[in-house]
Amino acid sequence: MRVLIIGSLAGELGQAARIAIGRGAKLDQADGLEAALARLRNDARVDLVLCDVAHDIAQLLAAMTAERLHVPVVACGTDTSAETAVRAIRAGAREFLPLPPDPDLIAAILEAASGESHTIVVRDPVMATLLQRAEQVARSDASVLLCGESGTGKEVLARHLHRRSRRAGGAFVALNCAAIPENLLESELFGHEKGAFSGAVARRVGKFEAADGGTLLLDEISEMDVRLQAKLLRALQEREIDRLGGSAPVRVDVRILATSNRDLPGEVAAGRFREDLYFRLNVVSLQIPPLRERPGDIAALAEHFARRYAEVNGVAYRPLSPAAQQRLLAHGWRGNVRELENTLHRAVLLAEGETIDAAAIELNGAPAVMHVGTHGDAGHEGGVSGLVGQTVEHVERALILETLHHTLGNRTHAATILGISIRALRNKLRDYSAQGVPVPPPAAGVPAHAIA
Repeated sequence: MRVLIIGSLAGELGQAARIAIGRGAKLDQADGLEAALARLRNDARVDLVLCDVAHDIAQLLAAMTAERLHVPVVACGTDTSAETAVRAIRAGAREFLPLPPDPDLIAAILEAASGESHTIVVRDPVMATLLQRAEQVARSDASVLLCGESGTGKEVLARHLHRRSRRAGGAFVALNCAAIPENLLESELFGHEKGAFSGAVARRVGKFEAADGGTLLLDEISEMDVRLQAKLLRALQEREIDRLGGSAPVRVDVRILATSNRDLPGEVAAGRFREDLYFRLNVVSLQIPPLRERPGDIAALAEHFARRYAEVNGVAYRPLSPAAQQRLLAHGWRGNVRELENTLHRAVLLAEGETIDAAAIELNGAPAVMHVGTHGDAGHEGGVSGLVGQTVEHVERALILETLHHTLGNRTHAATILGISIRALRNKLRDYSAQGVPVPPPAAGVPAHAIA
């Protein structure tokens, strides 16, 4: 991953930089905020910013928000400056890194900033066959279409393909097409020149240029507007892109991987996805089965997550008891591997004794057996009769909020379990907040054990 450090490398921040390099990070450095913003505009590969608290972090974050530079910022300072740490977190910093740095904490921050460990865990024969097919095509430059339900591990497999490719030394750049508003997605893909539109205060490179010489993952490509699909098709055919407001095309050398949780042939038939783009992307297709269809992976993944979250949360590793394993195997896993990961994270925190027992395995039940109180709050399990007398609006609100609690505030995972788009979930939560209903905050995404 690529880390931008804002501040002098002469002291303890330099020590943190050396530890990050030892953990595999590639570093860039800026002395001040203006230089840092210029680097962020010109290098969309930056995954994390480490900023010395001697700089105005609130100003940095405000400028990044105004320019839609979505990179997590970690504040760094001496471990005696608790007030400074709290002020940085309140300003929007994702985490506070005390100096002198702790190697394990830096490792945890780097892993969290990358999104996940991206470890391939395979035991089921169905997945083993799929992985063998992936290995066969990894070293080619062919476009690969990865299909499957949300949460099955499409991005994990995409990163595995990149690591096994001849482009492994280049950048791996991921863009979630469903998470960016339609009017901004074109700029995110192709970049823009200064003054191209309102708010374009400087030239900014897009994801295509950032991935030059490497791999570009277009996550949930089926959510892309048909008009933009035409421009994407041209970029793939001509191997060149046009920045918004630019005067000349820019050549790019990028391998394309794309994911979708929809039936793309069905989307083509319905006119929502271009057939020519589908054929361009679908040189090789990898269909990832849902977790319920590969039961041999459940126990191995559960063990993997139990170890991982014990380490992240600084607690002793405890194995799963036979009763806990049986409970996991009997579940339907509508949210697939993401739901299993959240379940194990929660179990690691709730478990008592020397093992993770069945009592610590909290599973999301079917909506039909959820009892909802008179104010729309989710309660204990009960029969469907417990829903009688409640409006559909109240039942829906209770289900959405209960699912958010179940996913520890992770809205993407909650939307997956609920079977709705992340955009629809955001709209619902905005309406609830306007009505004065308490809404769980979004998951922080980074372990918060740097502040006591």
